[in-house]
Amino acid sequence: MLHLYYRVDRARAEHDPAAAKHVVDAVGALEADGHQALCLAMLGHKADLGVIALGPDLARLQRFQHELLATPLEPVYSYVSLTELSEYGATEDDERARLASEEGLAGAELEERLAAWRERIEHYRENRVHPRLPMKHTCCFYPMSKRRVPDANWYELSFDARKELMAGHGRVGRTYAGRVLQLITGSTGIDDWEWGVTLLADDPAALKDIVYEMRFDPVSARYAEFGPFFTGLVLPPQDACARVGLAADGATR
Repeated sequence: MLHLYYRVDRARAEHDPAAAKHVVDAVGALEADGHQALCLAMLGHKADLGVIALGPDLARLQRFQHELLATPLEPVYSYVSLTELSEYGATEDDERARLASEEGLAGAELEERLAAWRERIEHYRENRVHPRLPMKHTCCFYPMSKRRVPDANWYELSFDARKELMAGHGRVGRTYAGRVLQLITGSTGIDDWEWGVTLLADDPAALKDIVYEMRFDPVSARYAEFGPFFTGLVLPPQDACARVGLAADGATR
């Protein structure tokens, strides 16, 4: 997964009537190769245009990244990460124990509920590893890491302690189901932070609400460090280019 952010070179853009067409064509070719790209007209002055590109082939993503450099776009920030499953996710044994202790289920009823859980968790895992990002109205991206400071070192906690804390963190996040799509991607060893967080919502207030509420959870309040935030409007490629001033002459419609 690539998060790419650009500033428009206005002088070059004035003399490039095919700039938007080049971006639109690059996105179309990437998606024809089984990948996905979302284009964003960015809010604020950190960047003008954002592109989130994801798919199975790093070489194809790199070629797409290079193709965009042929346009009047100057890179200002990028982030590289991989989709992944959380190591703290509930196992079938966890769910079996929960159903038995919290709901008093046993026998055939327990097995029936477990079967439904397996189907649900398989769908969740597939969406986590092979996501299809929806065209929500707004998107926010930020990188983050876990702290390694005295008395608040995430990596000195036992696995069980970390799993319990993450379960509580996840419960807060799930209250935003339907309002915010959350995609957490891993970047330990391949970029400056440990995870990338991509949030998509139709209501921009929901982006603020989820980050604000989750900062009170101990996982964030005690153990999280955050990088820069990038927020933009999710638009079709041609519309995003027009919003940021790239010429549309000859662009595909």
